[in-house]
Amino acid sequence: MQKKEYQLKPGNPYPSGSIAKNKGVNFSIFSRYATHVELLLFTTSDCDDPFQTIVLQEEINRTFFSWHVYVVGLPAGTWYAWRMDGPNQVREAGLHFDKNKQLIDPWARAVSHQRWSRKAACMPGDNKLNAMRCIVVDDRYDWEGDVPLRIRSEKAIVYELHVGGFTRHPSSGVAHPGTFAGLIEKIPYLQKLGITHVELLPVMAFDEQDVPQYTADMGLKNYWGYSTHSFFSPHPGYCVTPEQGTHVQEFRDLVKALHRAGIGVIMDVVFNHTAEAGADGPIINFRGIGDDIFYHHDKFNKSILHDYTGCGNTVNANHPLVANFIISCLEYWVREMHVDGFRFDLASALARGEDGKVLQDPPLLWGIELSAQLAKTKLIAEAWDAAGLYQVGSFPGYRWAEWNGRYRDVIRRFVRGDKGLVNELATRLCGSNDLYEHKGRLPINSINFVTCHDGFTLYDLFSYNEKHNYANGEHNQDGCNNNLSYNCGIEGETKDPGVLALRRKQARNVFTMLLLSQGVPMLLAGDEILNSQHGNNNCYCQDNELSWIDWRMTEKNADMLRFVQLMIALRKRHSSIMRRRFLTGKPIDGREIAEIQWHGTELNKPLWDDPESSVLAFTLAGIESNEPDLHIVMNMSDRPVIIELPVIYGYAWCLALDTSLESPHDIVPPQDQKTVNENFYSVNTQTVVVFENREC
Repeated sequence: MQKKEYQLKPGNPYPSGSIAKNKGVNFSIFSRYATHVELLLFTTSDCDDPFQTIVLQEEINRTFFSWHVYVVGLPAGTWYAWRMDGPNQVREAGLHFDKNKQLIDPWARAVSHQRWSRKAACMPGDNKLNAMRCIVVDDRYDWEGDVPLRIRSEKAIVYELHVGGFTRHPSSGVAHPGTFAGLIEKIPYLQKLGITHVELLPVMAFDEQDVPQYTADMGLKNYWGYSTHSFFSPHPGYCVTPEQGTHVQEFRDLVKALHRAGIGVIMDVVFNHTAEAGADGPIINFRGIGDDIFYHHDKFNKSILHDYTGCGNTVNANHPLVANFIISCLEYWVREMHVDGFRFDLASALARGEDGKVLQDPPLLWGIELSAQLAKTKLIAEAWDAAGLYQVGSFPGYRWAEWNGRYRDVIRRFVRGDKGLVNELATRLCGSNDLYEHKGRLPINSINFVTCHDGFTLYDLFSYNEKHNYANGEHNQDGCNNNLSYNCGIEGETKDPGVLALRRKQARNVFTMLLLSQGVPMLLAGDEILNSQHGNNNCYCQDNELSWIDWRMTEKNADMLRFVQLMIALRKRHSSIMRRRFLTGKPIDGREIAEIQWHGTELNKPLWDDPESSVLAFTLAGIESNEPDLHIVMNMSDRPVIIELPVIYGYAWCLALDTSLESPHDIVPPQDQKTVNENFYSVNTQTVVVFENREC
């Protein structure tokens, strides 16, 4: 049915995007050099032609560099796109105007991929049969009193997961696999596990077709989502009814449900580059509107894009307009979508100025830190980029937490048996004060992790010495070569009971160390049930069972799941592990025991200077009323050691955990713990042991 022609008013330049009001919709978009601008209105996301084409008049519909129009009576739910013409001066000015190309609104709250063709967008000319579309969103929503959570960072336990892969496996048993709704159904599992926050791999709308051609020819697609094009829109692929424009409602439903369960939401965001890729990439939005502003260009040849991300382009994040766009976007997700924090992919790229040089005080990063709307929001940086900039311990600002790559590496090396690491290990376990304390930062600035989406899963870390990425179609050339892994004697799958037992023990060792460390622990989804990717350490293109969580593993590896649940519970009952301030070694008020005491194979004799040592022990005093002290021994040597338990008058030690024992004896809840009647304990090879004391 033909829609009527809607009447027009000049409209307002602010805010950008499409804003539905009672009597119509205001559209506004930024483009400094556009000379001709058209707004196309569609009845559905997949129709060929617009029912109305609105040509904006410069003298009526332009204010400075904003083009705007108010469409009287236009309802929410209308689909739209833009077309722009202007100078096509790629080499001289970095401008890519194409009057026939349909563009999506960078501020769109919801977009459709229904007819999208990346290949068509890379070629000049009309792509109306293959273009994305935006929709005017009805922003009304009943939050039922929900607000972002305010869980203190020292209490946080982060769980990194992929929204699609978490429930896409047939064994998930959810009604809508691979969606925000599917994740809602798994919230009871997350509650029982005990984590406090989910960190969602990219959920802003991204281009699933952004993979190398030979990878696409294998039927693979961009799975992780590090190819954002619409920073205000939830990804349509995670929605149940995206053709109806329900993106915002479905994401809000997820956030509200997680908050009701006491779980915060951290979004992995990708502002360092976009899906428009390199010089031969597609024209989606920014490139057709203001390429000269939004990306880093070569000073002398603007057709050359500087690439500090390994993805073809780098966002010119410290340009005033771009910085404003990014900060406004973050504030939107907090204010309107109630998210609790952000993890910034390749965040060091955001520290580069317009000439690509590293800024000491990047306006964008300080603008994010000092934003009043983001004041209670968790900010996490992946403090490096793909061009060699590494800022772990020196990322600009104070509130920013960092993925602590140095923590990851020393734990991996120590657990696999590398010697002479006890000094650095102690530093990492205590929150990496060498990186943060001298700058007035805190243990909570360290995000401690051993595995993440990028690399081996925890089980694969102890199953493979080498990556096995042939399924990606890049002849095993992709992915990191320096995995610091150990296959426990056999590469890959095996039925050898000794090897299998060692792999499980090593997984327990890692979980124990991670959850006993000062700072903020981050777990990779699936590690708690020994999920494997069969040695593929770069599953960015594997939207299949290689990457999906197999929920049958919750039964097969129920012992490991139990271990992790109880280990998280152990952390939560010990405030001494979740300190906001660095340990000083001073005595605890009212007691003769120090905050922390270090040991080696003998009490009070840590082996700091022994290059052959693989044993570290320490006693950690409780700081809350009735909080037990902890005595922890980590023996990663190839022989058992006899350790002496410290004598604390009026207290007896109980065995809480021994990773060398089989379930259910590997970890014991407080009510089932038994007193150790001797002052010595034999710690097996490659084993972590934990004792809690009780008054006697």
